[in-house]
Amino acid sequence: MSDTPNLRQAALDYHEYPKPGKLEIRATKPLANGRDLARAYSPGVAEACIEIKNDPAAAARYTSRANLVAVVTNGTAVLGLGNIGALASKPVMEGKAVLFKKFASIDCFDIEVDQSDPEKLADIVCALEPTFGAINLEDIKAPDCFTVERICRERMNIPVFHDDQHGTAIVVGAAAKNALFVAGKRFEDIKIVSTGGGAAGIACLNMLLKLGVKRENIWLCDIHGLVYEGRDVDMNPIKSEFAQRTDLRTLDDVIHDADLFLGLSGPGVLKPEMVQRMAKKPIIFALANPTPEILPDAVRAVAPDAIIATGRSDFPNQVNNVLCFPFIFRGALDVGATTINDEMQLACIDGIAELARASTSAEAAAAYKGEEMTFGGEYLIPKPFDPRLVAVVSSAVAKAAMDTGVAARPIDDLGAYREKLNGSVFKSALLMRPVFQAARQSPRRIVFAEGEDERVLRASQAMLEETNERPILIGRPEVIEMRIEKAGLNIKLGSDVDLVNPENDPRYRDYWESYHELRARSGVTPDLARAIMRTNTTAIGAVMVHREEADSLICGTFGEFSWHLNYITQILGGKNLHPVGALSMMILEDGPLFIADTQVHLHPTPEEIAEIAIGAARHVRRFGVEPKIAFCSQSQFGNKGDGTGGRLRGAIELLDRGNHDFCYEGEMNIDTALDAELRARILPGNRMEGAANVLVFAHADAASGVRNILKMKGGGLEVGPILMGMGNRAHIVSPSITARGLLNVSAIAGTPVAQYG
Repeated sequence: MSDTPNLRQAALDYHEYPKPGKLEIRATKPLANGRDLARAYSPGVAEACIEIKNDPAAAARYTSRANLVAVVTNGTAVLGLGNIGALASKPVMEGKAVLFKKFASIDCFDIEVDQSDPEKLADIVCALEPTFGAINLEDIKAPDCFTVERICRERMNIPVFHDDQHGTAIVVGAAAKNALFVAGKRFEDIKIVSTGGGAAGIACLNMLLKLGVKRENIWLCDIHGLVYEGRDVDMNPIKSEFAQRTDLRTLDDVIHDADLFLGLSGPGVLKPEMVQRMAKKPIIFALANPTPEILPDAVRAVAPDAIIATGRSDFPNQVNNVLCFPFIFRGALDVGATTINDEMQLACIDGIAELARASTSAEAAAAYKGEEMTFGGEYLIPKPFDPRLVAVVSSAVAKAAMDTGVAARPIDDLGAYREKLNGSVFKSALLMRPVFQAARQSPRRIVFAEGEDERVLRASQAMLEETNERPILIGRPEVIEMRIEKAGLNIKLGSDVDLVNPENDPRYRDYWESYHELRARSGVTPDLARAIMRTNTTAIGAVMVHREEADSLICGTFGEFSWHLNYITQILGGKNLHPVGALSMMILEDGPLFIADTQVHLHPTPEEIAEIAIGAARHVRRFGVEPKIAFCSQSQFGNKGDGTGGRLRGAIELLDRGNHDFCYEGEMNIDTALDAELRARILPGNRMEGAANVLVFAHADAASGVRNILKMKGGGLEVGPILMGMGNRAHIVSPSITARGLLNVSAIAGTPVAQYG
C-alpha cells in the first residue's frame, strides 16, 4: 500500500481522472465516410478474411495480431498484495499494458480470468491464440504458474512468457553479470545463497545455472529454512531440484563465504552479522518489495565494499522487469517467433548488461537527474527510461530467434531493423538517416561554443559513436573534465576531442589578431579584440571557422539568437555568405513540417522571402523530402491588399521569373496550405498537389509562433533551427535544445551543403 495518505489519494486520482483506467482503444485507419466504412467492414473486410483463411500467416499483414500481446492473470499472486482475485488485479494488468506501449510500442489487452485451476486456466489461455501474437502470464501463484506456462508452451505456437519468472530472472542475470565484472569474480566460482522458493526465485536460480553457476554451489532457503534432501515440508518437484545433501538447516548456517545473496522473500531476512560472514566484495540482491531483506545502509555499515541491488526505485540498481519484458516481446514479435527460448533470454541479458557498460544516454540522465549513472557498483543495469534499450535488446533477441530457427518472419537487414527501432523512440531518427549517412562520409570538425554544457558533452560522445566528425570544445578544461566524469562519459580530451581554453590557449594571439584584422575598420580596437577573444566563445568559434581550423560552429545553448547571429555575420559573412533565414523541421505524427523564417528577418522583403524559399527547398532535400512550399498569410490568393500578403505575392513574382525546380504556391492561410481539398475549392487548378510540407511566413513572429505551438501543444519535435545562407559554416540552436537535438544539428553541420544543390 502507499506510504502516505497524500500519495494514496494521488494514485487513486491518477486511475480515475480524467477518465477511469489507464487504457483506451483507438482506430489506426480513417473512418470518415461511406468509402472508408465499406473497406473497414462489409463488404471490404471479407477480402482480408479470405486472404487469412488461405494463408494464416497473412494475419500479420492484415490485422494487428503481430503487434498484440495478452497480459493474462488470475490474480492469485499480485505484487506484494497476494491472492486478491482477478478483478482487483485489473489496475496492475492495465499498468503492464501501458508499459508495453510506452517502452516498446506494443499493443496490449489485459485479461483477468476468474479461474484458480491451473489446467483450466491454461485451456482458456490456449484458446486465445487466434487473437494474439504473444502471451504474457502475470501474477499467478507458484507452483500453479509452472503448470500453466508448461501447458501453454507445449500447445501454443506463439511466445508464452511468465514475466514474474523469466523477466525477473533476465534482469537479475544482467545485474549479476555486471556485478561479478565489477567484483572480479566468475559465475563458475561463486557460492550463491537464495531466499524465496517462489516462481521468481526458482527462475532466477535456473537462469544463473545457464550463466555458468554450478548447481552444488546454490543454497536455497525458504520460510521453513534450507531446502535439503529429505525435507518434506512445503516441497514440490521444482524446489527439490535445489535440495542440498547436508546437515545444515538455516540461512545463518549456510551464509558463510557466500559471494552472492539473492533475496526474493521478505523484509529483514538477511541480518548485518550474516553479511559480515560473506565473502569479500559480497553481492547483495535484496529484491523484496516494498521492504528489502536488508537495507543498503545496513549492508554498507558492515561491508563497505558490497555491491547492492534492490527492487526499489529510491536506491541504486533497481531490478525492474520493465528492463526486459517490453523489449524481449518486441524482438520476438518482429520476427514472428514461435517461442521465447533460452538463447533469446540470454541475448536479452547480454544486451542489458552491455548497455549499462556503455556511456549513459542523455535522455536517461534527464529522466533521473542528479543520480550517479557511471558504470560500476552503483550502476549495474540501465535505467528503464534509457531509450536505447529497445534497439539494443530487441535486435539481440530477434537475432537469437533467427539463429535458433524459431523466427517465422526473419529480418534480412538487422542494421536497418535497429534504425527502425531507434526511430520508434527518437522521432528524428528516420528523417535524419540520410543526413547521418552523409555525415559519416565527411570527417568534418565541429566546434561547440558552449563546450562546458552537459548537453554538448553528451552530443560530442554521440558524435564519436555515430559519425566521423571531430568535436572541438571551447571551455575550461577542469570544468569539462569534471562534467565528463559526473555524466559517466568516456570522452578523452585531446585524443577524442580537441579543446580551446579561452583563459589560456597558445593560439590566443592568432585569434585576436584575426578578429582585429576583420573588424578593425568597424570600430574594434586591439584591446577590444583581445577582450572578446578571452570572453566570447561564439566569436572564438567563428574565428576558428574563418581560419579553417574548424569546418562549422554550433552555438546558442544559452543567450539570444540575434546576439550569436551578430558575431557570426561579422566574422563569417561576406560577398557570398549572409544569413538568409532560420528553418525548423517539426516532426509530427504524420510526418515532417518545415517552418521558416523563425529568427533572422522580422519583416522580410519580397527579395528576402524569395531567398528564404530557395534556401528552404535546398535544405529540405537534405532529409530526402521533396519540398512543397506554401507562402502563408492572412490573405488568401490576393483577397487582401494590405498586410503580409503583398510581400508574399512579390516574392512569388520574383520566383516566377526564375527557373526553380521546386513546387511553391500562395499566398494562403495555413489550413489551405495543409488541406488539398480546401485549396482546390478556393483556387481550382492551383499548382500544388497534396499538403504543403514547408510553410514560409512574411513575419518572424508568425513563423516562430507556429513553431512553438507545434512543439508545445502539437507534440512536435524540432530539428534545428538550420541557419540558411551561411554555407553550413555556423548554426545557432535554441536554449531549449536537447543533447539529441545537438547531435542532429551536428550531423547537419557535418555535411557540406553544396552537395544538395
